[in-house]
Amino acid sequence: MGTQENNNTRNEAPKYRPITLQNLRDLPQASKLTSEQLFDIQVVGSVLPFRSNNYLADNLIDWDNVDSDPFFTLNFCQKDMLKPRHFNAMADLIRSEAPKNEVTELANQIRMELNPHPAGQQEHNLPELNGQKLTGMQHKYRETVLFFPSQGQTCHAYCSYCFRWAQFVGIEGLKFAMKESELLVDYIRQHEEVSDILFTGGDPMIMNTRAFASYIDPLLDANLEHLRTIRIGSKALGYWPHRFTTDGDADDMIRLFEKIVKSGKHLAFMAHFNHKRELETPAVQEAIRRIRETGAQVRTQCPILAHINDKSEIWSDMWKEQAKQGCIPYYMFQVRDTGAQHYFGLSLERAWQIFRDAYKNVSGIARTVRGPSMSAAPGKVEMLGVNQIAGQKVMTLRFLQARNPDHVGQPFFARYDPDAVWLDDLVPAFGEEDFFFEQNTNRAVNRATDLQLSEKTD
Repeated sequence: MGTQENNNTRNEAPKYRPITLQNLRDLPQASKLTSEQLFDIQVVGSVLPFRSNNYLADNLIDWDNVDSDPFFTLNFCQKDMLKPRHFNAMADLIRSEAPKNEVTELANQIRMELNPHPAGQQEHNLPELNGQKLTGMQHKYRETVLFFPSQGQTCHAYCSYCFRWAQFVGIEGLKFAMKESELLVDYIRQHEEVSDILFTGGDPMIMNTRAFASYIDPLLDANLEHLRTIRIGSKALGYWPHRFTTDGDADDMIRLFEKIVKSGKHLAFMAHFNHKRELETPAVQEAIRRIRETGAQVRTQCPILAHINDKSEIWSDMWKEQAKQGCIPYYMFQVRDTGAQHYFGLSLERAWQIFRDAYKNVSGIARTVRGPSMSAAPGKVEMLGVNQIAGQKVMTLRFLQARNPDHVGQPFFARYDPDAVWLDDLVPAFGEEDFFFEQNTNRAVNRATDLQLSEKTD
């Protein structure tokens, strides 16, 4: 791996440099890639969003072993992330040096087959204020509102599995974003059941401090007593920790965090880490320390992913290191049914086995983590295990969070299916026609639709 951390003196602030399809071949480490690998990145990166940066290239990727390196896979598009017919169609177009508009047209056709907004995000989660749709917000769970600031709709680098990939590909109507902080304040003022707001994206930490403060300050000035927690969902600690240490306004951001905490609000920094290696650089350790010193809590989460972290020791080592640095392990997610799920997904049974083996090898201080959890249409569903009940092998699950609050904590049983990857793959156990949370839905119609979609994307 590279030596950027070691080469920078204390007086030198590292400068962020993105790596995109346009400048990929200028990257010094690109000389270690074959022409076939570079072509694959171009093909897949024409459909799924691609961006890396110099911190990742110099500190996290082992360029001598890219075929097995988790961070190369995490950041640099792999051929199998597209299904063969999609890859071949795009590859043929690029080889023929087709005009840009033809490439974009084909890319958009493929994207629409990849379930760009899973779990009813556009259909069921958009709130209204005085009859106006708030397209930059989601309100799925009673206590928590998600807010997508318009200036935070990109990231320091893109994860190749990202379930919000549709935010970054430029198709009108697929992006959640909102500028109006006044509407946000008014909505929360009118909804006293809301105790938490989650700033998400993209990555809100891509914004400069002044831009982020333009959303935070109105919330604090409004003195909304029922708003208790401000959350920031971010990958910046793993992908650009200098945001909190040496960037030009890093100190300003730290002071803004302190201001939030001093106002009486709880600040939860929801950090996204995929592997222990992200936690090992001096830059990330200093960034975590600075954030925690503001009084904020750092909670950690990420999905379980084939080719990246599908071994129990990776998870137990990561949770131990997070706890050591004062972070709180929060969620292991099941990779969502969108984008390259076919490449990254593991069966629910396998994910549960990995979670259980990792969980039993950490102390109680790290057993705050929950999972594997699916963020599905009715809510967050946790896979609890495989059991024998009344002579039948079943999968046991429960709601950790739910669109209907009465469903929270309720266990339920599905017929054992070793190949099931997502909630929609499961059918009720014990001869039941529907799961309890489906009583007011037409499961047969939903399943027929799912089958048609799956046939189209095979």
